[in-house]
Amino acid sequence: MARISLDPPRTLLNRTLAALSRRRYGAVLEPLAAVGHNPRVATTYGVLEAGVARWRTLDPTLSALAVMASAVQIGCSWCVDFGYWESEHGDVDPGKLHDVPAWRESDAYSAVERRVLEYAEAATATPPTVTDELAAALADDLGEPAFVELTALVALENLRSRINAALGLSSQGFSDRCEVPLGGGLRAAGTAGRLAG
Repeated sequence: MARISLDPPRTLLNRTLAALSRRRYGAVLEPLAAVGHNPRVATTYGVLEAGVARWRTLDPTLSALAVMASAVQIGCSWCVDFGYWESEHGDVDPGKLHDVPAWRESDAYSAVERRVLEYAEAATATPPTVTDELAAALADDLGEPAFVELTALVALENLRSRINAALGLSSQGFSDRCEVPLGGGLRAAGTAGRLAG
């Protein structure tokens, strides 16, 4: 249950953002409604996400895997649900997304995808546990521009997931049935398995 009202003040900014969200996603994104209580945060968040939408250096599958790995590790069910739905509407194999929590045991991934998943987990850890060897291997695999984009995506997903989890936002039902099991704190709390969308 959300720890903040999802009915922010009816300002021009919030009405505009809600209309844009409905047009693009068919619903008002709950994180958008939550941050709508603070116009400066909402504006900054919107500008940041609009800029990120134009990033195209990193392969979309690698982007989706990195974002999902961070969301699963943090335990943000909203991000897992939305990320799964969003990636399904792109060209990302849902099987790869489903296996993210158990990527070490899965045979669904290439060597580069495994390094991306390892990096996303290491960069999400508190404190980060990224090694020089892993960073060098990914910079070689991807090239420095894509490596920087990967790093920024993981950091951005940490921002999203930590805000959403702290505010108590949970799956909004973007996917009919979110097939990605959560790890981290939610597993420890007994919420492992499938998320109802």
